[in-house]
Amino acid sequence: MAIKGTILKVSGPLIIAEGMRDAKMHDVVLVSEQGLIGEIIELRGDRASIQVYEETGGIGPGEQVLSTEMPLSVDLAPGLIEGIFDGIQRPLSLLYEKTGARIARGIRAQALDTDKKWAFKATKKAGDTATAGDIIGIVQETPVIEHRIMIPFGTEGKIVKIADGDFTITDTVAEIKGKDKTYKVAMLQKSAVRKGRPYKEKIAPNTPLNTGQRVIDTFFPIAKGGTAAIPGPFGSGKTVVQHQLAKWSDADIIVYVGCGERGNEMTDVLNEFPQLLDTRSGYPLMKRTILIANTSDMPVAAREASIYTGITIAEYFRDMGYNVAIIADSTSRWAEALREMSGRLEEMPGEEGYPAYLSSRLAEFYERAGVVRTLGGQEQKGSISAVGAVSPPGGDLSEPVSQATLRIVKVFWGLSDRLAFRRHFPAIDWLSSYSLYSDSLEDWYADNIDKGWKELTGRAMAILQKENELNEIVRLIGMDALSPRDRLIMETAKSIREDYLHQNAFDDVDAYTPMQKQLTMLRLVLDFHEHATSALDKGVDIEDIVELPVRERIGRAKYIPSAEAEKFAEIAERIKAELSALAD
Repeated sequence: MAIKGTILKVSGPLIIAEGMRDAKMHDVVLVSEQGLIGEIIELRGDRASIQVYEETGGIGPGEQVLSTEMPLSVDLAPGLIEGIFDGIQRPLSLLYEKTGARIARGIRAQALDTDKKWAFKATKKAGDTATAGDIIGIVQETPVIEHRIMIPFGTEGKIVKIADGDFTITDTVAEIKGKDKTYKVAMLQKSAVRKGRPYKEKIAPNTPLNTGQRVIDTFFPIAKGGTAAIPGPFGSGKTVVQHQLAKWSDADIIVYVGCGERGNEMTDVLNEFPQLLDTRSGYPLMKRTILIANTSDMPVAAREASIYTGITIAEYFRDMGYNVAIIADSTSRWAEALREMSGRLEEMPGEEGYPAYLSSRLAEFYERAGVVRTLGGQEQKGSISAVGAVSPPGGDLSEPVSQATLRIVKVFWGLSDRLAFRRHFPAIDWLSSYSLYSDSLEDWYADNIDKGWKELTGRAMAILQKENELNEIVRLIGMDALSPRDRLIMETAKSIREDYLHQNAFDDVDAYTPMQKQLTMLRLVLDFHEHATSALDKGVDIEDIVELPVRERIGRAKYIPSAEAEKFAEIAERIKAELSALAD
Protein backbone atom coordinates (compact mmCIF):
# COMPACT_ATOMS: atom_id res chain seq x y z
CA MET A 1 0.00 0.00 0.00
CA ALA A 2 1.44 3.36 -1.05
CA ILE A 3 2.36 5.77 1.73
CA LYS A 4 0.55 9.08 1.23
CA GLY A 5 1.01 12.18 3.29
CA THR A 6 -0.26 15.74 3.34
CA ILE A 7 1.85 18.91 3.27
CA LEU A 8 1.67 20.95 6.48
CA LYS A 9 4.40 23.52 5.81
CA VAL A 10 6.57 24.75 2.96
CA SER A 11 9.85 26.53 3.72
CA GLY A 12 11.82 26.98 0.53
CA PRO A 13 13.24 23.57 -0.44
CA LEU A 14 12.02 22.04 2.87
CA ILE A 15 8.55 20.57 3.15
CA ILE A 16 6.90 19.16 6.30
CA ALA A 17 4.31 16.43 5.64
CA GLU A 18 2.10 14.45 8.03
CA GLY A 19 0.71 10.94 7.66
CA MET A 20 4.17 9.51 6.92
CA ARG A 21 4.53 7.20 9.94
CA ASP A 22 5.41 4.15 7.80
CA ALA A 23 7.98 5.99 5.69
CA LYS A 24 11.75 5.49 6.09
CA MET A 25 14.70 7.85 6.21
CA HIS A 26 16.08 8.77 2.77
CA ASP A 27 13.06 7.41 0.90
CA VAL A 28 12.33 9.33 -2.29
CA VAL A 29 8.93 11.03 -2.41
CA LEU A 30 6.88 12.78 -5.08
CA VAL A 31 5.52 16.13 -3.93
CA SER A 32 2.16 17.56 -5.12
CA GLU A 33 0.42 16.72 -8.36
CA GLN A 34 3.47 18.02 -10.22
CA GLY A 35 5.49 15.09 -8.87
CA LEU A 36 8.45 17.12 -7.63
CA ILE A 37 11.28 14.82 -6.51
CA GLY A 38 12.19 14.97 -2.82
CA GLU A 39 13.92 12.92 -0.13
CA ILE A 40 13.01 12.34 3.51
CA ILE A 41 15.74 13.75 5.76
CA GLU A 42 14.00 13.69 9.15
CA LEU A 43 11.16 11.72 10.78
CA ARG A 44 9.31 12.79 13.94
CA GLY A 45 6.27 10.68 14.75
CA ASP A 46 4.10 10.71 11.64
CA ARG A 47 5.72 13.88 10.34
CA ALA A 48 8.46 13.82 7.73
CA SER A 49 10.83 16.60 6.74
CA ILE A 50 11.50 16.42 3.02
CA GLN A 51 14.18 18.21 1.02
CA VAL A 52 12.90 18.88 -2.47
CA TYR A 53 15.33 18.83 -5.37
CA GLU A 54 13.24 21.22 -7.46
CA GLU A 55 11.77 24.72 -7.09
CA THR A 56 8.82 24.66 -4.65
CA GLY A 57 7.18 27.94 -5.61
CA GLY A 58 3.37 27.60 -5.78
CA ILE A 59 3.27 24.50 -3.55
CA GLY A 60 1.07 24.91 -0.47
CA PRO A 61 -0.34 23.07 2.58
CA GLY A 62 -2.89 20.36 1.91
CA GLU A 63 -1.25 18.99 -1.20
CA GLN A 64 -0.29 15.33 -1.45
CA VAL A 65 3.07 13.65 -0.84
CA LEU A 66 3.56 10.12 -2.19
CA SER A 67 6.45 7.91 -1.04
CA THR A 68 8.14 5.67 -3.59
CA GLU A 69 9.41 3.55 -0.64
CA MET A 70 12.83 3.46 -2.34
CA PRO A 71 16.03 5.33 -1.40
CA LEU A 72 17.63 7.85 -3.75
CA SER A 73 19.47 5.66 -6.27
CA VAL A 74 21.41 5.91 -9.50
CA ASP A 75 21.16 3.82 -12.65
CA LEU A 76 24.39 1.99 -13.49
CA ALA A 77 24.84 0.49 -16.95
CA PRO A 78 26.46 1.16 -20.32
CA GLY A 79 25.72 4.73 -21.39
CA LEU A 80 27.18 6.46 -18.34
CA ILE A 81 30.43 7.50 -20.03
CA GLU A 82 30.10 10.85 -21.84
CA GLY A 83 26.89 11.43 -19.88
CA ILE A 84 25.99 14.88 -18.53
CA PHE A 85 23.61 14.65 -15.59
CA ASP A 86 22.16 16.91 -12.92
CA GLY A 87 22.55 16.20 -9.19
CA ILE A 88 19.89 13.48 -9.17
CA GLN A 89 21.07 11.84 -12.43
CA ARG A 90 18.60 13.33 -14.86
CA PRO A 91 20.29 13.62 -18.29
CA LEU A 92 20.60 17.32 -19.05
CA SER A 93 20.72 16.86 -22.84
CA LEU A 94 17.36 15.08 -22.75
CA LEU A 95 15.87 17.69 -20.40
CA TYR A 96 17.05 20.39 -22.80
CA GLU A 97 15.28 18.69 -25.69
CA LYS A 98 12.07 18.51 -23.64
CA THR A 99 11.97 21.91 -21.95
CA GLY A 100 14.71 24.14 -23.37
CA ALA A 101 17.39 26.02 -21.43
CA ARG A 102 15.41 26.10 -18.14
CA ILE A 103 14.49 22.78 -16.51
CA ALA A 104 10.73 22.56 -16.02
CA ARG A 105 9.44 21.46 -12.63
CA GLY A 106 8.30 17.89 -12.14
CA ILE A 107 9.90 16.69 -15.34
CA ARG A 108 11.33 13.21 -15.28
CA ALA A 109 13.70 11.50 -17.64
CA GLN A 110 15.28 8.06 -17.72
CA ALA A 111 18.93 8.46 -16.70
CA LEU A 112 20.14 6.02 -19.34
CA ASP A 113 18.79 5.12 -22.77
CA THR A 114 16.75 1.93 -22.41
CA ASP A 115 16.16 1.56 -26.16
CA LYS A 116 19.76 1.59 -27.37
CA LYS A 117 21.27 -1.85 -27.98
CA TRP A 118 24.81 -2.69 -26.88
CA ALA A 119 27.04 -5.49 -28.15
CA PHE A 120 27.39 -7.81 -25.13
CA LYS A 121 30.25 -10.32 -25.14
CA ALA A 122 30.08 -12.99 -22.45
CA THR A 123 33.21 -13.74 -20.43
CA LYS A 124 31.64 -16.66 -18.55
CA LYS A 125 29.73 -19.65 -19.86
CA ALA A 126 26.79 -21.75 -18.78
CA GLY A 127 27.73 -24.00 -15.87
CA ASP A 128 30.15 -21.51 -14.30
CA THR A 129 29.63 -20.43 -10.72
CA ALA A 130 28.93 -16.71 -10.26
CA THR A 131 28.89 -14.56 -7.14
CA ALA A 132 28.23 -10.88 -6.50
CA GLY A 133 30.78 -8.67 -8.23
CA ASP A 134 31.94 -11.28 -10.76
CA ILE A 135 32.33 -9.95 -14.30
CA ILE A 136 30.17 -12.01 -16.66
CA GLY A 137 30.55 -9.98 -19.84
CA ILE A 138 31.88 -6.82 -21.45
CA VAL A 139 30.50 -4.02 -23.60
CA GLN A 140 32.82 -1.69 -25.53
CA GLU A 141 31.13 1.51 -24.35
CA THR A 142 33.63 3.95 -25.90
CA PRO A 143 36.85 3.35 -27.85
CA VAL A 144 38.81 3.65 -24.58
CA ILE A 145 36.45 2.22 -21.94
CA GLU A 146 35.38 -1.41 -21.72
CA HIS A 147 32.22 -1.58 -19.61
CA ARG A 148 32.34 -4.72 -17.48
CA ILE A 149 28.98 -6.21 -16.61
CA MET A 150 28.93 -7.46 -13.03
CA ILE A 151 26.71 -9.79 -11.03
CA PRO A 152 24.49 -7.62 -8.75
CA PHE A 153 24.88 -7.80 -4.97
CA GLY A 154 22.72 -10.48 -3.37
CA THR A 155 22.95 -12.77 -6.40
CA GLU A 156 24.81 -16.08 -6.26
CA GLY A 157 24.57 -19.42 -7.99
CA LYS A 158 25.31 -21.28 -11.23
CA ILE A 159 24.93 -19.69 -14.65
CA VAL A 160 22.29 -21.59 -16.62
CA LYS A 161 21.99 -19.25 -19.59
CA ILE A 162 24.32 -16.63 -21.11
CA ALA A 163 25.13 -15.69 -24.70
CA ASP A 164 26.71 -12.99 -26.83
CA GLY A 165 24.38 -10.60 -28.61
CA ASP A 166 22.92 -7.13 -28.93
CA PHE A 167 20.85 -6.20 -25.87
CA THR A 168 19.29 -3.15 -24.28
CA ILE A 169 20.33 -2.42 -20.70
CA THR A 170 17.04 -3.85 -19.40
CA ASP A 171 17.18 -7.11 -21.39
CA THR A 172 18.18 -10.31 -19.60
CA VAL A 173 21.77 -11.22 -20.54
CA ALA A 174 22.18 -14.14 -18.13
CA GLU A 175 20.15 -16.42 -15.88
CA ILE A 176 21.63 -17.67 -12.61
CA LYS A 177 20.12 -20.51 -10.60
CA GLY A 178 20.49 -19.94 -6.88
CA LYS A 179 19.44 -22.10 -3.92
CA ASP A 180 15.85 -20.93 -3.85
CA LYS A 181 15.25 -19.05 -7.08
CA THR A 182 16.53 -18.25 -10.56
CA TYR A 183 17.87 -14.73 -11.04
CA LYS A 184 17.56 -12.84 -14.31
CA VAL A 185 20.55 -10.54 -14.74
CA ALA A 186 20.37 -7.41 -16.92
CA MET A 187 23.11 -4.88 -17.64
CA LEU A 188 21.21 -2.24 -15.63
CA GLN A 189 21.82 -2.07 -11.89
CA LYS A 190 20.53 0.38 -9.31
CA SER A 191 22.56 1.50 -6.31
CA ALA A 192 21.54 3.68 -3.34
CA VAL A 193 23.74 6.78 -3.27
CA ARG A 194 24.07 7.25 0.50
CA LYS A 195 25.51 3.81 1.15
CA GLY A 196 28.95 2.77 -0.12
CA ARG A 197 29.14 -0.24 -2.42
CA PRO A 198 30.73 -3.31 -0.76
CA TYR A 199 34.24 -4.62 -1.45
CA LYS A 200 36.57 -7.30 -0.03
CA GLU A 201 39.12 -5.09 1.69
CA LYS A 202 40.71 -1.68 1.56
CA ILE A 203 44.48 -1.57 1.04
CA ALA A 204 47.15 1.12 1.42
CA PRO A 205 47.79 3.27 -1.70
CA ASN A 206 51.31 2.91 -3.13
CA THR A 207 51.07 4.21 -6.72
CA PRO A 208 50.96 7.92 -7.61
CA LEU A 209 48.18 9.50 -9.62
CA ASN A 210 50.39 11.26 -12.16
CA THR A 211 48.83 14.55 -13.18
CA GLY A 212 51.37 16.10 -15.56
CA GLN A 213 51.40 19.18 -13.30
CA ARG A 214 55.00 19.62 -12.15
CA VAL A 215 54.35 21.30 -8.79
CA ILE A 216 52.00 18.44 -7.84
CA ASP A 217 53.93 15.44 -9.16
CA THR A 218 57.30 16.70 -7.92
CA PHE A 219 56.56 18.08 -4.48
CA PHE A 220 53.00 17.16 -3.42
CA PRO A 221 51.93 13.91 -5.11
CA ILE A 222 48.59 12.24 -4.57
CA ALA A 223 48.31 8.45 -4.62
CA LYS A 224 45.77 6.53 -6.65
CA GLY A 225 43.08 6.01 -4.05
CA GLY A 226 44.15 9.13 -2.16
CA THR A 227 42.31 12.24 -1.01
CA ALA A 228 43.26 15.85 -1.64
CA ALA A 229 41.87 19.31 -0.97
CA ILE A 230 42.43 22.48 -2.99
CA PRO A 231 41.55 25.43 -0.75
CA GLY A 232 42.08 28.96 -1.92
CA PRO A 233 40.51 32.41 -2.15
CA PHE A 234 38.45 33.70 -5.06
CA GLY A 235 40.45 33.98 -8.27
CA SER A 236 43.37 31.81 -7.18
CA GLY A 237 42.68 29.09 -9.74
CA LYS A 238 40.92 26.23 -7.90
CA THR A 239 38.72 25.37 -10.85
CA VAL A 240 41.60 25.63 -13.32
CA VAL A 241 43.70 23.19 -11.27
CA GLN A 242 40.78 20.77 -11.11
CA HIS A 243 40.23 21.07 -14.86
CA GLN A 244 43.92 20.24 -15.39
CA LEU A 245 43.61 17.19 -13.13
CA ALA A 246 40.53 16.02 -15.02
CA LYS A 247 42.24 16.54 -18.37
CA TRP A 248 45.68 15.08 -17.76
CA SER A 249 45.73 12.74 -14.76
CA ASP A 250 46.33 9.06 -15.54
CA ALA A 251 43.06 7.88 -13.98
CA ASP A 252 41.08 5.54 -16.23
CA ILE A 253 37.80 7.39 -15.64
CA ILE A 254 36.99 10.93 -14.48
CA VAL A 255 33.79 11.84 -12.62
CA TYR A 256 33.55 15.64 -12.52
CA VAL A 257 30.97 17.06 -10.10
CA GLY A 258 30.21 20.77 -10.48
CA CYS A 259 28.49 21.36 -7.15
CA GLY A 260 27.01 24.84 -6.84
CA GLU A 261 29.62 26.41 -9.13
CA ARG A 262 29.06 29.14 -11.70
CA GLY A 263 27.32 28.01 -14.85
CA ASN A 264 29.96 29.52 -17.14
CA GLU A 265 32.62 27.28 -15.56
CA MET A 266 30.58 24.16 -16.29
CA THR A 267 30.02 25.52 -19.81
CA ASP A 268 33.80 25.72 -20.23
CA VAL A 269 34.07 22.06 -19.24
CA LEU A 270 31.31 21.05 -21.65
CA ASN A 271 32.94 22.98 -24.49
CA GLU A 272 36.56 21.99 -23.80
CA PHE A 273 36.44 18.30 -22.96
CA PRO A 274 34.99 17.09 -26.29
CA GLN A 275 37.70 19.12 -28.09
CA LEU A 276 40.72 18.03 -26.05
CA LEU A 277 42.52 14.83 -26.95
CA ASP A 278 43.60 12.42 -24.22
CA THR A 279 47.41 12.14 -24.31
CA ARG A 280 47.24 8.40 -23.65
CA SER A 281 44.49 7.26 -26.03
CA GLY A 282 44.35 9.99 -28.66
CA TYR A 283 40.56 10.19 -28.27
CA PRO A 284 38.57 13.13 -26.83
CA LEU A 285 38.62 13.31 -23.03
CA MET A 286 34.85 12.91 -22.89
CA LYS A 287 35.35 9.28 -23.94
CA ARG A 288 36.40 8.55 -20.34
CA THR A 289 34.49 11.29 -18.49
CA ILE A 290 31.15 11.63 -16.68
CA LEU A 291 29.90 15.12 -15.80
CA ILE A 292 27.44 15.96 -13.03
CA ALA A 293 26.39 19.59 -13.29
CA ASN A 294 24.58 21.27 -10.42
CA THR A 295 25.18 24.98 -10.94
CA SER A 296 24.59 27.75 -8.43
CA ASP A 297 21.17 28.66 -9.86
CA MET A 298 19.81 25.12 -9.48
CA PRO A 299 17.83 24.18 -6.33
CA VAL A 300 20.11 24.16 -3.31
CA ALA A 301 19.01 20.74 -2.02
CA ALA A 302 20.24 19.03 -5.20
CA ARG A 303 23.79 20.16 -4.40
CA GLU A 304 23.80 17.83 -1.42
CA ALA A 305 22.72 14.90 -3.58
CA SER A 306 25.16 15.59 -6.43
CA ILE A 307 28.25 14.65 -4.38
CA TYR A 308 26.73 11.28 -3.43
CA THR A 309 25.56 10.63 -6.99
CA GLY A 310 29.12 11.22 -8.23
CA ILE A 311 30.88 9.02 -5.66
CA THR A 312 28.41 6.14 -6.22
CA ILE A 313 29.06 6.19 -9.99
CA ALA A 314 32.80 6.27 -9.20
CA GLU A 315 32.43 3.19 -6.93
CA TYR A 316 30.65 1.32 -9.72
CA PHE A 317 33.60 1.74 -12.08
CA ARG A 318 36.03 1.04 -9.24
CA ASP A 319 34.31 -2.32 -8.76
CA MET A 320 35.15 -3.14 -12.40
CA GLY A 321 38.84 -2.73 -11.54
CA TYR A 322 39.33 0.81 -12.85
CA ASN A 323 41.24 3.71 -11.30
CA VAL A 324 38.70 6.50 -10.98
CA ALA A 325 39.23 10.16 -10.04
CA ILE A 326 36.29 12.15 -8.70
CA ILE A 327 36.67 15.92 -8.87
CA ALA A 328 34.27 17.85 -6.58
CA ASP A 329 34.02 21.58 -7.24
CA SER A 330 33.32 22.69 -4.62
CA THR A 331 32.63 21.07 -1.27
CA SER A 332 32.12 24.53 0.25
CA ARG A 333 28.97 25.02 -1.83
CA TRP A 334 27.85 21.56 -0.76
CA ALA A 335 28.43 22.51 2.89
CA GLU A 336 26.42 25.70 2.36
CA ALA A 337 23.52 23.55 1.17
CA LEU A 338 23.85 21.47 4.35
CA ARG A 339 23.81 24.67 6.41
CA GLU A 340 20.69 25.99 4.70
CA MET A 341 18.78 22.74 5.13
CA SER A 342 19.94 22.43 8.75
CA GLY A 343 18.70 25.95 9.47
CA ARG A 344 15.31 25.24 7.95
CA LEU A 345 15.10 22.07 10.08
CA GLU A 346 15.75 24.32 13.13
CA GLU A 347 18.68 22.16 14.24
CA MET A 348 21.15 23.47 16.79
CA PRO A 349 23.80 25.28 14.72
CA GLY A 350 27.51 24.59 15.09
CA GLU A 351 30.39 26.91 14.26
CA GLU A 352 29.44 29.70 11.81
CA GLY A 353 25.98 28.21 11.46
CA TYR A 354 27.10 24.94 9.89
CA PRO A 355 25.41 21.81 11.28
CA ALA A 356 27.19 19.94 14.05
CA TYR A 357 27.53 16.91 11.75
CA LEU A 358 29.50 18.80 9.06
CA SER A 359 32.75 16.95 9.82
CA SER A 360 31.15 13.52 9.79
CA ARG A 361 29.41 14.21 6.46
CA LEU A 362 32.68 15.32 4.89
CA ALA A 363 34.40 12.25 6.27
CA GLU A 364 31.66 9.99 4.86
CA PHE A 365 32.41 11.39 1.40
CA TYR A 366 36.21 11.25 1.49
CA GLU A 367 36.32 7.85 3.21
CA ARG A 368 34.57 6.32 0.21
CA ALA A 369 37.80 6.95 -1.71
CA GLY A 370 40.65 4.43 -1.50
CA VAL A 371 42.22 1.38 -3.11
CA VAL A 372 40.18 -1.80 -2.67
CA ARG A 373 40.19 -5.45 -3.59
CA THR A 374 36.92 -5.81 -5.41
CA LEU A 375 34.39 -8.59 -4.98
CA GLY A 376 34.98 -9.73 -8.56
CA GLY A 377 38.16 -11.81 -8.76
CA GLN A 378 40.71 -12.66 -6.11
CA GLU A 379 43.35 -10.11 -7.09
CA GLN A 380 41.31 -7.48 -8.91
CA LYS A 381 41.91 -4.01 -7.53
CA GLY A 382 40.24 -0.67 -8.19
CA SER A 383 40.64 2.78 -6.74
CA ILE A 384 38.89 6.11 -6.26
CA SER A 385 40.95 9.27 -5.84
CA ALA A 386 38.89 12.14 -4.42
CA VAL A 387 39.90 15.77 -4.99
CA GLY A 388 37.71 18.48 -3.51
CA ALA A 389 37.96 22.24 -3.92
CA VAL A 390 37.28 24.37 -0.86
CA SER A 391 36.26 28.02 -1.24
CA PRO A 392 36.82 29.66 2.17
CA PRO A 393 35.31 33.15 2.42
CA GLY A 394 38.11 35.69 2.02
CA GLY A 395 40.66 32.88 1.83
CA ASP A 396 40.35 32.24 5.59
CA LEU A 397 41.51 28.66 6.11
CA SER A 398 40.43 28.74 9.76
CA GLU A 399 36.75 28.53 8.76
CA PRO A 400 34.92 25.25 9.55
CA VAL A 401 34.75 23.62 6.08
CA SER A 402 38.50 24.07 5.47
CA GLN A 403 39.44 22.83 8.92
CA ALA A 404 37.13 19.82 8.78
CA THR A 405 38.49 18.90 5.33
CA LEU A 406 42.13 19.21 6.35
CA ARG A 407 41.57 16.80 9.24
CA ILE A 408 40.46 14.15 6.72
CA VAL A 409 42.50 14.50 3.51
CA LYS A 410 46.18 13.62 3.17
CA VAL A 411 47.16 16.11 0.47
CA PHE A 412 46.84 19.88 0.83
CA TRP A 413 47.38 22.00 -2.29
CA GLY A 414 47.12 25.48 -0.80
CA LEU A 415 46.45 28.09 -3.46
CA SER A 416 47.91 31.56 -3.04
CA ASP A 417 46.25 34.72 -4.35
CA ARG A 418 49.72 36.33 -4.19
CA LEU A 419 50.98 33.85 -6.80
CA ALA A 420 47.79 34.15 -8.86
CA PHE A 421 48.07 37.95 -9.00
CA ARG A 422 51.63 37.51 -10.28
CA ARG A 423 50.20 35.23 -13.02
CA HIS A 424 52.04 32.21 -11.62
CA PHE A 425 49.92 29.15 -12.36
CA PRO A 426 49.25 26.63 -10.95
CA ALA A 427 49.19 28.99 -7.97
CA ILE A 428 49.99 26.22 -5.46
CA ASP A 429 52.07 27.63 -2.61
CA TRP A 430 55.07 25.34 -2.18
CA LEU A 431 55.74 26.69 1.33
CA SER A 432 52.32 25.87 2.82
CA SER A 433 51.24 22.78 0.84
CA TYR A 434 52.02 19.20 1.84
CA SER A 435 51.48 15.56 0.90
CA LEU A 436 51.40 12.70 3.40
CA TYR A 437 51.80 10.16 0.58
CA SER A 438 55.41 11.08 -0.29
CA ASP A 439 56.99 8.36 1.88
CA SER A 440 54.64 5.59 0.75
CA LEU A 441 55.30 6.49 -2.92
CA GLU A 442 59.08 6.60 -2.53
CA ASP A 443 59.62 3.01 -3.73
CA TRP A 444 57.48 3.57 -6.83
CA TYR A 445 59.51 6.63 -7.84
CA ALA A 446 62.78 4.78 -7.20
CA ASP A 447 61.70 1.80 -9.31
CA ASN A 448 59.93 3.64 -12.15
CA ILE A 449 61.51 7.11 -12.42
CA ASP A 450 64.94 7.35 -10.78
CA LYS A 451 66.58 6.12 -7.60
CA GLY A 452 67.69 9.68 -6.88
CA TRP A 453 64.20 11.20 -7.27
CA LYS A 454 63.63 11.83 -3.57
CA GLU A 455 67.08 13.36 -3.10
CA LEU A 456 66.56 15.59 -6.17
CA THR A 457 63.18 16.91 -5.06
CA GLY A 458 64.51 17.39 -1.52
CA ARG A 459 67.35 19.58 -2.83
CA ALA A 460 64.94 21.68 -4.88
CA MET A 461 62.58 22.22 -1.94
CA ALA A 462 65.52 23.13 0.34
CA ILE A 463 66.55 25.85 -2.15
CA LEU A 464 63.01 27.26 -2.23
CA GLN A 465 62.84 27.32 1.57
CA LYS A 466 66.25 29.00 1.77
CA GLU A 467 65.06 31.62 -0.71
CA ASN A 468 62.14 32.41 1.58
CA GLU A 469 64.56 33.04 4.46
CA LEU A 470 66.87 35.19 2.31
CA ASN A 471 63.92 37.27 1.07
CA GLU A 472 63.62 38.74 4.57
CA ILE A 473 67.21 39.99 4.34
CA VAL A 474 66.69 41.33 0.82
CA ARG A 475 63.59 43.27 1.87
CA LEU A 476 65.44 44.83 4.81
CA ILE A 477 68.90 45.51 3.36
CA GLY A 478 68.86 44.73 -0.34
CA MET A 479 70.31 42.10 -2.69
CA ASP A 480 73.83 43.56 -2.43
CA ALA A 481 74.06 42.41 1.21
CA LEU A 482 73.98 38.74 0.16
CA SER A 483 77.08 36.62 -0.31
CA PRO A 484 77.75 35.17 -3.81
CA ARG A 485 76.54 31.73 -2.67
CA ASP A 486 73.29 33.23 -1.36
CA ARG A 487 72.89 35.21 -4.60
CA LEU A 488 73.22 31.94 -6.48
CA ILE A 489 70.56 30.33 -4.28
CA MET A 490 68.22 33.23 -5.08
CA GLU A 491 68.86 32.82 -8.81
CA THR A 492 68.39 29.03 -8.71
CA ALA A 493 65.17 29.40 -6.70
CA LYS A 494 63.93 31.89 -9.29
CA SER A 495 64.70 29.33 -12.01
CA ILE A 496 62.83 26.60 -10.10
CA ARG A 497 59.83 28.90 -9.68
CA GLU A 498 59.66 30.43 -13.15
CA ASP A 499 61.22 27.77 -15.37
CA TYR A 500 59.97 24.64 -13.61
CA LEU A 501 56.94 25.23 -11.35
CA HIS A 502 55.22 27.80 -13.58
CA GLN A 503 53.21 25.93 -16.21
CA ASN A 504 51.24 27.23 -19.19
CA ALA A 505 47.89 25.45 -19.46
CA PHE A 506 47.34 26.90 -22.95
CA ASP A 507 50.56 25.63 -24.49
CA ASP A 508 50.26 22.26 -26.22
CA VAL A 509 53.63 21.06 -24.88
CA ASP A 510 53.77 22.71 -21.48
CA ALA A 511 50.20 21.88 -20.39
CA TYR A 512 51.21 18.30 -19.61
CA THR A 513 54.66 17.10 -18.51
CA PRO A 514 55.42 13.35 -18.26
CA MET A 515 57.37 12.20 -15.21
CA GLN A 516 60.59 11.50 -17.14
CA LYS A 517 60.57 15.00 -18.59
CA GLN A 518 59.98 16.43 -15.11
CA LEU A 519 63.06 14.54 -13.91
CA THR A 520 65.15 15.86 -16.81
CA MET A 521 64.00 19.48 -16.38
CA LEU A 522 64.62 19.53 -12.63
CA ARG A 523 68.00 17.92 -13.10
CA LEU A 524 69.02 20.68 -15.56
CA VAL A 525 68.21 23.40 -13.01
CA LEU A 526 70.02 21.64 -10.16
CA ASP A 527 73.01 20.67 -12.33
CA PHE A 528 73.44 24.33 -13.21
CA HIS A 529 73.34 25.19 -9.50
CA GLU A 530 75.92 22.51 -8.68
CA HIS A 531 78.37 23.52 -11.45
CA ALA A 532 77.85 27.21 -10.66
CA THR A 533 78.68 26.60 -7.01
CA SER A 534 81.95 24.93 -8.08
CA ALA A 535 82.70 27.92 -10.31
CA LEU A 536 82.14 30.30 -7.39
CA ASP A 537 84.61 28.28 -5.33
CA LYS A 538 87.16 28.86 -8.11
CA GLY A 539 86.68 32.63 -7.91
CA VAL A 540 84.22 33.21 -10.77
CA ASP A 541 82.13 36.37 -10.36
CA ILE A 542 78.43 35.75 -9.62
CA GLU A 543 77.44 38.39 -12.22
CA ASP A 544 79.18 36.44 -14.96
CA ILE A 545 77.34 33.26 -13.93
CA VAL A 546 73.97 35.01 -13.93
CA GLU A 547 74.55 36.37 -17.45
CA LEU A 548 75.36 33.00 -19.06
CA PRO A 549 73.32 32.31 -22.27
CA VAL A 550 72.53 28.73 -21.20
CA ARG A 551 70.18 30.03 -18.49
CA GLU A 552 67.69 31.12 -21.14
CA ARG A 553 67.87 27.68 -22.72
CA ILE A 554 67.09 26.11 -19.33
CA GLY A 555 64.06 28.40 -19.08
CA ARG A 556 62.85 27.33 -22.54
CA ALA A 557 63.26 23.61 -21.83
CA LYS A 558 59.62 23.33 -20.74
CA TYR A 559 58.56 23.90 -24.37
CA ILE A 560 60.69 21.04 -25.74
CA PRO A 561 58.59 17.95 -26.55
CA SER A 562 59.44 14.87 -24.47
CA ALA A 563 60.44 12.90 -27.57
CA GLU A 564 63.30 15.30 -28.38
CA ALA A 565 65.64 13.96 -25.68
CA GLU A 566 68.76 15.05 -27.57
CA LYS A 567 67.86 18.71 -26.99
CA PHE A 568 67.85 18.22 -23.22
CA ALA A 569 71.21 16.45 -23.45
CA GLU A 570 72.56 19.36 -25.49
CA ILE A 571 71.50 21.85 -22.79
CA ALA A 572 73.21 19.70 -20.13
CA GLU A 573 76.44 19.80 -22.17
CA ARG A 574 76.15 23.58 -22.63
CA ILE A 575 75.86 24.02 -18.84
CA LYS A 576 79.14 22.21 -18.29
CA ALA A 577 80.88 23.94 -21.20
CA GLU A 578 79.89 27.52 -20.36
CA LEU A 579 80.66 27.20 -16.64
CA SER A 580 83.96 25.42 -17.34
CA ALA A 581 84.93 28.24 -19.71
CA LEU A 582 84.32 30.81 -16.95
CA ALA A 583 86.35 28.81 -14.41
CA ASP A 584 89.27 28.51 -16.84
